[in-house]
Amino acid sequence: MSNLPRSWSSFLQGLAKTKEKISSGRETLHCVLGNEAADLDSMVSALVYSFYRSGPEETDLRIPVINIPRGDYKLRTEAVFLLRQAGIDPALLSFIDEIDLAGLHRAGRLELTLVDHNRLAGNQSDLADAVREIVDHHADEGLFSDALVRLIEPTGSAATLVAREISRNTPELLEKDVASLLVGTILLDTVNLDPAAQRTTPDDQAMVDLLLPRAEQSQDDLFQVLQREKFNVSDLETRDLLRKDYKEWQIGENRIGISSVLLPVKDWVARDSELAQGLEAYRDARGLDMLLAMIAYTAPGFTRELVLLVPEKERLQQLEALLNEKGLDLADITPPSLQEVASDLGLRCFSQGNLGISRKKLQPLLQERFG
Repeated sequence: MSNLPRSWSSFLQGLAKTKEKISSGRETLHCVLGNEAADLDSMVSALVYSFYRSGPEETDLRIPVINIPRGDYKLRTEAVFLLRQAGIDPALLSFIDEIDLAGLHRAGRLELTLVDHNRLAGNQSDLADAVREIVDHHADEGLFSDALVRLIEPTGSAATLVAREISRNTPELLEKDVASLLVGTILLDTVNLDPAAQRTTPDDQAMVDLLLPRAEQSQDDLFQVLQREKFNVSDLETRDLLRKDYKEWQIGENRIGISSVLLPVKDWVARDSELAQGLEAYRDARGLDMLLAMIAYTAPGFTRELVLLVPEKERLQQLEALLNEKGLDLADITPPSLQEVASDLGLRCFSQGNLGISRKKLQPLLQERFG
């Protein structure tokens, strides 16, 4: 499946040169596209599969495309860390808002490989006839039956399939940085190969066994550092904290957004002297009737807190009544620095005694009451 191998460093150098030619050239470009969640698995699979399938000449280079805007990259903190460790300058990466796939397709200049998904996102479905290859570990949706490569198998990570293909065909490409990218991704996706997580297949285990010595890494140390980086929010501003893990619903007449945040209220206030304004700006930008930040952290025991921003007084009262009725066991912890503006903004901060109510469980309660 692969052309003559190139080194990882020369591949990265080739990406830098190719970025300059994307918009100005006339040749067909073969892009390797991860899914729109753009988690670590999608990014690494796109990068390493591009490396594997690229030839020695610049014209043979596959271009990995990260399926989020560049501005969202910093939110994928574990990816930022692992890619930096592998010598990848973010400037080398092509993000979905920087490459006009639809324009390339209209010009007849696009070929696509899908990694970590086998159905294009709805807003990318027009690119379907450009799909040439698929490498994915999700359920097979039966599409693209005429693809030249159609590797869809239920493993814990798409990176496992990429690693397996390379190991079978050109194992010399599995140099240290490449092996680190792949094995780190597999470990994170399979929760360090934990049987209790029920995500690990024999192929995942085999690839970890193969890759760890090449990566010169300790399995537990690598998993722990990636797990820590996944929840590292130390460099994120309020807007980024809110959008890092955010979901939104239209429930009846209410547009409701819920962010999952990993920072205690007291630390958040200490970090951002204009927290109230930041919350209000985010709510306004999203056009929300209700903004909730569900906070979870361990220090030392597992703790939940809840921030509400609901400017319409009657809605806020209805929401508070629902939360109390459903037994969230809330106690007001609105910091003194926020109390002066809290009433005008409809802002409340609570500790949440019922640790079992997560966003996944709260959303149906909101649907039931406000839908």
